[in-house]
Amino acid sequence: MAESAIVHIHNNSGAETIRIGVSEFKCTGAKPPFDHPHIYLEMGGEDEIVCPYCSTRFVCDPLIAPYRSDPPDCLYDIDETG
Repeated sequence: MAESAIVHIHNNSGAETIRIGVSEFKCTGAKPPFDHPHIYLEMGGEDEIVCPYCSTRFVCDPLIAPYRSDPPDCLYDIDETG
């Protein structure tokens, strides 16, 4: 993934909270075909945000590298779908 790309996060595993290394990202819900509209979320000055579609809580954790997530399988690999 290019360093300038917007991070896409999915929640196929149904995690209540996903920790990420960025404060701006796109939430897809689950992977297609069970995804919700892919929405851009920005935490602003906060360190967490809840997706209005899937209710997943996202926490920006400075200990996590950009373009990483915890759980690690929540990072959406755009190349998977071609």
